[in-house]
Amino acid sequence: MPVSRRHFLLASAAAAAEEKRVIPWYEEPFLNIPSKVKAPVKIAKIELLKVGSNYFLEVASTNGAKGICRTKQIDDYIAILFRRVAPHFIGKDARDIESLVDAVYTANYKLAGQAFWCPVAYVEQSIFDLLGKTAGVPVGALLGGVIRKEIPVYLSGSGRETPAEQEVDVYVRGVAETGAKAVKFKIGGRMSRNLDAYPGRTETMMKLARKRLGDGVVINADANGSYNSAKAIEVGRMLQDLNVNFFEEPCPWEELGETKKVAEALRIKIAAGEQDASLWRFLWMMENKVVSIVQPDLNYNGGFVRALRVARMAKKFGLPIVPHNTQTGASAVNIVQFASTVENIGGYMEFPHRGDEKKESWYTPEFKIRNGTVSVPAAPGLGIQFDPAYLARAEKVTA
Repeated sequence: MPVSRRHFLLASAAAAAEEKRVIPWYEEPFLNIPSKVKAPVKIAKIELLKVGSNYFLEVASTNGAKGICRTKQIDDYIAILFRRVAPHFIGKDARDIESLVDAVYTANYKLAGQAFWCPVAYVEQSIFDLLGKTAGVPVGALLGGVIRKEIPVYLSGSGRETPAEQEVDVYVRGVAETGAKAVKFKIGGRMSRNLDAYPGRTETMMKLARKRLGDGVVINADANGSYNSAKAIEVGRMLQDLNVNFFEEPCPWEELGETKKVAEALRIKIAAGEQDASLWRFLWMMENKVVSIVQPDLNYNGGFVRALRVARMAKKFGLPIVPHNTQTGASAVNIVQFASTVENIGGYMEFPHRGDEKKESWYTPEFKIRNGTVSVPAAPGLGIQFDPAYLARAEKVTA
């Protein structure tokens, strides 16, 4: 007996009703933004602004409210922003940010990687600024509640273009200037297949650093994927003898098997994750004990929501999360707000400092390291106030 179209549709609907969408435990919704933002906040416009070399992502709602963030890097990703990311958010309720981030990925999963997730992160961070300003609370309150107002930091920004002795000088001065209790040195040659920046630099620098900084300063080391597993184990043993706290990216970031060999051979903590933009890869690294410190980047990994999911994973495995950060000033507010709310944040957050940073006068507050900490802005949204006269000079960037 032929099946009518009506009966087919009814049967299909009944079958669909019995199905249930299954999502991973770490993607279960956990933010309750409507409890703080009562009315819908419909997104009307997303614009990219540029003043000199600085880019800003601005989101406006239909009632004229705005959220804005300074981007870290966007000029290489502008086409993806306008063609693939921004259209997905227009007309949607900003309070649904968790599902919006998931849906933009579903629609563009073949593009997944830093070039895709950075534009998503900037849109998402601007939306959180908009929501925080609408609710009159800092972003940390929207992410789960502010549990710390001062963030202890470790100094980073180390380079490989300087002699070992000069690089140690930079951090000896930095500790004196900021009161920081922790630093991170760049070792090896960056994705160099076992070559040092110059022969002997790493060992000379790390031994001198421990001697001059003393046992009261925590020292970390970042190889940026310089070594294969055999060489990384050799270097790692030297770092262990110097009581170095963690060994970051000993092997190229995609070579998880090599990094796992290093983790199994050493007692020093292995840190990684800054290049990753896959929640599944983060889970695999934790399940397989590749890392003991988890380091998502708040931009490369897609923003606050996805970083919170990584933190949720890390908490389940009893691991600390220490996000990667190469930003200062107004661009660094994301890591400060994130660290204000996450329970299993590691002891020190990464904050670049080489002593030659210029104070930029077009925003407040100043993110200055005092007594080894950075203060969390308490103003609504991300907590940055941009000089209106400065933003008035902005040109609108189009695809």
